[in-house]
Amino acid sequence: MNERDLRRQIADVKTGRLSRREFVQRMIAVGLTAPMAGAMLAHSGIAVAAEAIPYKPTKAGGGGPLKLLLWQAPTLLNPHFAVGTKDQEACRLFYEPLAGWDKEGNLVPILAAEIPSKENGGLAADGLSVIWKLKPGVKWHDGKPFTADDVVFNWEYANNPETSAVSIGSYKNVKAVEKIDDLTVKLIFPQPTPFWADAFVASFGCIIPKHLFGDYIGAKSREAPANLKPVGTGPYMFVDFKPGDTVAGKRFPDYHVPTQPYFDTVEIKGGGDAVSAARAVLQTGEYDYGYNLQVEDEILTKLEAGGQGKTELTLTGNIEYIGLNVTDPNVEVDGERASLKTKHPLFSDPEVRRAINLLIDRASVQKFIYGRAGVATPNFLNNPERYRSKNNSFEFSIEKANQILDAAGWKKGASGIREKDGKPLKFVFQTSINGPRQKNQAIIKQACQKAGIDVELKSVVASVFFSSDVANPDTYTHFYCDMQMYQTTMPQADPQFFMNQFTSWECATKENKWQGRNVCRWQNKDYDETYKLAQSELDPVKRAALFIKLNDLVVRDNYVLPEINRLNAIGVKNGMVLYKSGWDNDLAFIASWYRAS
Repeated sequence: MNERDLRRQIADVKTGRLSRREFVQRMIAVGLTAPMAGAMLAHSGIAVAAEAIPYKPTKAGGGGPLKLLLWQAPTLLNPHFAVGTKDQEACRLFYEPLAGWDKEGNLVPILAAEIPSKENGGLAADGLSVIWKLKPGVKWHDGKPFTADDVVFNWEYANNPETSAVSIGSYKNVKAVEKIDDLTVKLIFPQPTPFWADAFVASFGCIIPKHLFGDYIGAKSREAPANLKPVGTGPYMFVDFKPGDTVAGKRFPDYHVPTQPYFDTVEIKGGGDAVSAARAVLQTGEYDYGYNLQVEDEILTKLEAGGQGKTELTLTGNIEYIGLNVTDPNVEVDGERASLKTKHPLFSDPEVRRAINLLIDRASVQKFIYGRAGVATPNFLNNPERYRSKNNSFEFSIEKANQILDAAGWKKGASGIREKDGKPLKFVFQTSINGPRQKNQAIIKQACQKAGIDVELKSVVASVFFSSDVANPDTYTHFYCDMQMYQTTMPQADPQFFMNQFTSWECATKENKWQGRNVCRWQNKDYDETYKLAQSELDPVKRAALFIKLNDLVVRDNYVLPEINRLNAIGVKNGMVLYKSGWDNDLAFIASWYRAS
């Protein structure tokens, strides 16, 4: 679509010849996301309303207790350090961003008074700035007012490298955040920015109070008492937290939505496993909600027959994948294992990586493990569909893997294990303790054995594997083994933040307390340069092509091996009415949850 056609269609919306919905659908067809299509209309002075979050109760409270199961137990309550989804979810009880994403990928104001647009003066025509107006009358749980000073502080806090915030990727490309008045801030970008709705939006946009964290910016960030005892603006106030076990809260009586929340108390119970969580919601009805039911589809169907709840599936960009370590986890350099100064002794051979990719039976994993809750894929970036590459395919072939390894000089010894230059093909393959993942590991191990590769399986308790504890060597961000498998979530209906996890500046290292999002520590100059182009490309078709290229660059190097595009599967007790977006945390709109019967 050329510029003339685009202007004509925008003009048709203004005159009523074309509806807003029809315009968005046409833009999606040429590679635009729904939020970006809405932003284009907003730039042209056309207001775009997000979906109203459904909510029937007429007053706050009276709903009794809300019981939630996160079998991957939360370990801290600071959203800027939440490396795992379970920590992000727990933070959403207490902390809020300026805006979140609805099911259609539109922005919904939370702490913002409105979504910036050209019509309301929020968006600059040149893409270099955005003005957010804050909702008046919002209070922190300790009664102090929420103001623009808090917003500015969060940018300073996250953007300080010594803070080692996992959210830094959402803020580092904001040149400045200026306070205009107590309820208005202006974000200034160093270049035209098509995806401006990153900083202060959704999970990594949750805002912490300046008056409690101001003395803990930078190197002292981990010492803040509020890291474990949050004081936010959210619907629930902190009551108790036992890391790796429970989080408890009670209704905030001065919440900025007078009729919310409906429930009087909330408890997150952590630990256990996905099957027991599914049983406690679907079969016994002991809990109202069960997080991330990574359970074989056959088991979920049987548990649903208990009649107490149902499984809800939501389309996402989430990907279950296997990462190969670029670095050597068994060598220490300057006090750091898996240092960027090392190379993996086996995976540095590209033929070994090619062979392992052929030994992943994705179709069987989908059919026999994930069923309706997953789709086998060769791509890391799968949704929205317009960003999905058509250039890749997957294949399972033990025969071809053997041929590749033979040709590369990896010969089988007396034990049946291949070796070359005195180095045996032996790997440690880790993941979290979870039924489907252990079965997935076993499938891969069996195939590898038939190709002369010895795989040692390691399973780590989920609360440890996904812990944000920088001193814990068994977390997935330390990656002190050869291979590992887990799911990474796509928290936005736009791939910009999602794909920054393979940029060189996001490598997880000792220097950034292993908070970088690039866990495999894969680096590629072409990837970095292409990503920077995508950040400032205003043409939606060209921008989509850049993200497809990014996907292809990373998956074709075979350090990152996508497996299953996972739907978000949760357990919901009968009678519960909850609004859930596949592009934001499950608990993003927990203030609007209620029980209909």
